Amino acid sequence: MGAQTPNVTDATFDQEVLKSKVPVLVDFWAEWCAPCRALAPTLEDVAAQFEGKVKIVKVNVDENPEVPQNFGVRSIPMLILFKDGKQIDQSLGNIPKSQVVSLVQRAL
Repeated sequence: MGAQTPNVTDATFDQEVLKSKVPVLVDFWAEWCAPCRALAPTLEDVAAQFEGKVKIVKVNVDENPEVPQNFGVRSIPMLILFKDGKQIDQSLGNIPKSQVVSLVQRAL
């Protein structure tokens, strides 16, 4: 995983996402998920594009079952957008970069 999209765990989710000063797009993914791996470079591009304005982080659903369960994640890849500690939008599946960008822009 690139430095642009750091991993967040059940233990660090509150601090990294809910208490973040900037909006956070959370990518719920797993190693075995091909669409998740296909989406990763797109997320890194978008993270670089919006550096300092939006954070993009990853939650491995296999290693961190608590957070995905709390947010009703049943399919992956699932992107959930948070602003000021609240879920404001979400998207399911490997979406094109333009859709990721428009998702992120909703929080700005």
